[in-house]
Amino acid sequence: MKYALILGDGMADYPVPALGGKTPLETADKPMIDMLAKTGRIGLVKTVPDGFKPGSDVANLGALGYHAEDCYTGRSPLEALSIGIKMKSDDVALRANLVTLGDEDAFEDKTMKDYSAGEISSEEGRELMEYLEKELGDDIFAFYAGVSYRNCLIIARGSTAMELTPPHDISGRRIGDYLPKGDMSEALTRLIKRSYELLKDHPVNRKRVLSGKNPANSVWFWGQGTRPALESFRERYGLEGGMVSAVDLLKGIAIGTGMKSVDVEGATGTLSTNFEGKAKAACDLLDGGCDFVFVHLEAPDECGHQGDPEGKTRAIEAIDGRIIRPVFEHLKQKGEPFAMLVMPDHFTPVSILTHSREPVPFLMWYSEKALGEGGEYSESAAQKTGVYYEDPALLTREFFALGK
Repeated sequence: MKYALILGDGMADYPVPALGGKTPLETADKPMIDMLAKTGRIGLVKTVPDGFKPGSDVANLGALGYHAEDCYTGRSPLEALSIGIKMKSDDVALRANLVTLGDEDAFEDKTMKDYSAGEISSEEGRELMEYLEKELGDDIFAFYAGVSYRNCLIIARGSTAMELTPPHDISGRRIGDYLPKGDMSEALTRLIKRSYELLKDHPVNRKRVLSGKNPANSVWFWGQGTRPALESFRERYGLEGGMVSAVDLLKGIAIGTGMKSVDVEGATGTLSTNFEGKAKAACDLLDGGCDFVFVHLEAPDECGHQGDPEGKTRAIEAIDGRIIRPVFEHLKQKGEPFAMLVMPDHFTPVSILTHSREPVPFLMWYSEKALGEGGEYSESAAQKTGVYYEDPALLTREFFALGK
């Protein structure tokens, strides 16, 4: 028995006027999802528990059936695992986004122009982060390069009692209202300001500006946490699991839970990602001893943050045709029973440019029998079924029970 979870990060949305009052899921041409929906179970699942912000960290743990209340210490420590950072028990990890700040004169008046610095390449990001480590790193603060704009700061003997705001939550806003607060806030604010002074005229950024790209002219800290302790996926479910993702966060979850994680050449986490390569990697994992594969697609979330409903629709269509179809056809050709689960981790509505915490629509399908009586996979259709899981672990365990 094989299981595949195809997760479109931030795929769920509100009705969009530019799409005729429909959501991207309702607008997209998605024949594979439509086919699965005819005999699948459709409903809602709450991936973000009360008291937690609707981040991809908590929500993806929920999609895997892990309770954030039991294991979550912060987003950045999971990414640190992926980067290969060996955290000490008193280390604190922070996400260090490379961002584009506006050119307003007073630093506090600058606006968050671009939370991803134009989706800067990993090569450019590494050069900038290594420069910051050389200039600002010391026995307390250490900068590490990750993927694209997603990088890491480790604070030795640090504190998590700080208020830090994700940059994608303040797009277009004045940053002065969102600079660090709480423990170490003065030091962190000083690092942000110094990074701007160091990066604004860096050769990498001068070249980006000449090419019409947004410069990565500052770092921005958020997602603090201590070293995580996650239960083994195999011990939890009795299955061998594999992860396919371009994002450090998901790779960190895989490493922390003992799942196999593979790197796919050309996987970017955007609309330009190597969809075919990710589908092949999923199939290879299933052929190579994994019972379960989690295929994470970041592109819908990125389009949601950018307020791009057409791009989000294209991302869903790519997931349908270039991920779900080849994985489905591969498993069907193998001739053994298999099950598929299609879902987002959270909403990323294009109207608000950030995450929201509503229960998300899921579609569960099993090759051996119909789980439903036909329907449509969308936000509104899922709500109308009346099927609802307050605890995401119940959905995950029911999914894995299909082959037993």
